[in-house]
Amino acid sequence: MVAGLSVAGLILPEGIAYAGIAGLPPGRALAAGIVGGFAYLIVGRSRYAIVSPTSSSAAILAAALIGLNAPAADKGMMATALTLIVGLIFLGLALFRVGGLAGFISRPVLRGFAFGLAVTIVIKQLPNIAGVRVAGGSILSVLGDLGAQTGHWHWPSIIIGMSALCALLLLRRAPRMPAALLVILAGIALGQAIDLSTWGVAEAGQVSLSLLDFRLPADFSTWAHLAQLAAPIALILFAESWGTMRGLALAHGDSVNPNRELAGLGLANSLSAMAQGMPVGAGFSAGNANATAGATGRTAALTASLALLALALFATPLIAHIPEPVLAAVVIGALTHALSPAPLLRLFRIRRDQWVALTAALGVLALGVLNGMLAAIALSIVELLYRLSHPSFSELGRMGEGHDFVDRLRHPDASALPGIMIVRPNAPLIFANAESVLRAIADKARLGKPGTLILSLEESNDLDSTAVEALGEFGTALRAIGCRLILARMHDRVRDILRAGGQADLASTGTYSVADAAALALKES
Repeated sequence: MVAGLSVAGLILPEGIAYAGIAGLPPGRALAAGIVGGFAYLIVGRSRYAIVSPTSSSAAILAAALIGLNAPAADKGMMATALTLIVGLIFLGLALFRVGGLAGFISRPVLRGFAFGLAVTIVIKQLPNIAGVRVAGGSILSVLGDLGAQTGHWHWPSIIIGMSALCALLLLRRAPRMPAALLVILAGIALGQAIDLSTWGVAEAGQVSLSLLDFRLPADFSTWAHLAQLAAPIALILFAESWGTMRGLALAHGDSVNPNRELAGLGLANSLSAMAQGMPVGAGFSAGNANATAGATGRTAALTASLALLALALFATPLIAHIPEPVLAAVVIGALTHALSPAPLLRLFRIRRDQWVALTAALGVLALGVLNGMLAAIALSIVELLYRLSHPSFSELGRMGEGHDFVDRLRHPDASALPGIMIVRPNAPLIFANAESVLRAIADKARLGKPGTLILSLEESNDLDSTAVEALGEFGTALRAIGCRLILARMHDRVRDILRAGGQADLASTGTYSVADAAALALKES
């Protein structure tokens, strides 16, 4: 329960600030945090996930609402419809049990996107710290407007905002301390003690829960357009939420089911829409704060939702007096973990996917949040297709007189068998790569002129029709140069597919190990 109160102290100011990012009234964030949190607890099973508005969904929602060019009076209606569609997408994906779709945003792309998004949100919070108004738009235009108004920076706002940010970072050194709640309470106390409006310091303003003005678009064309905009919101929400849930589950020895969590997020977003909220997900900062504060079960999340409900019912006059610079400081403080370049630098150290992550980050910074998100998704798919269509292959040799066959380039002491070439494709054979990789292996066989070529299929536990035909053509090409083909490490499913595809001769040559294939080739040579 103490952990839940601590988390409520974090998601209250974060939610109000995220509503501001999306250009929506603060009450929508409260409604989303309350209803979404309760709804997730009905279906979801993560012990540590806190379902509430997140920075990424708020930023993409803001970009989507701007792209709609809807009248100001219809902005709330469009936000409600988008949230409802997000919920229905989640429920549909859960129904068809396709939770694995989260994997289509690779972790390097997600890290790059998170870094770019954090930089974008922090830059767009700087005017609230400086106490000036800018036109919005790209981060370059925000920085340009901010720089042009240097002479109008409001120093009382800057002092309050920077003091709040420093206090947040210092209080975080005590993990169980509700840092955001204490900073918010200090801001409210300051607003009560001093009339900040006379000093020109902006405040959060009136916060209210309104369930009476529930409207949805009436025409199909609007719904079709909204569905296109809701898809990236749903995808990034699930990728972010699943990453948080899975990471916390692994750290604490739990297990979570992606399809069940999809259903939980679907119900949470659907009911959030009914309460005129905004999209919700399991954000990293709230989930991590919950675990760090000592949560051991879902009582913490229930307590957080109940605390938000109590605040919404009884403390809205006080919430209205939270200084805007304090809210901006809370948002920046919540994103400090995402501003760390360590995950990106680690990719450079291991020389894997570093340019993919960097491109995703630059895409968000250069193209904006929504287009950057779409570019990141496309980049993930292109990366997958490129790797599958450009596989390497290894020539294997035997270690000593044993049964181990390894890559000869990596193990110079491994020896080739006389008259036998052993090759292993280093990726599954599929329609995108089968012809190219088998052609390259055939070219190598023409140069080496082995009597037998052993093809290890350990990476391929299944074959599509293109791969089946390509293997048949490969066998024909080898026979034309007087080389026999033996398939090694053949999975039973591959054997069945080859027989069904008219390649029974190939299937009959298959062995369960490279050593067996080598022994067969040596015996018949």
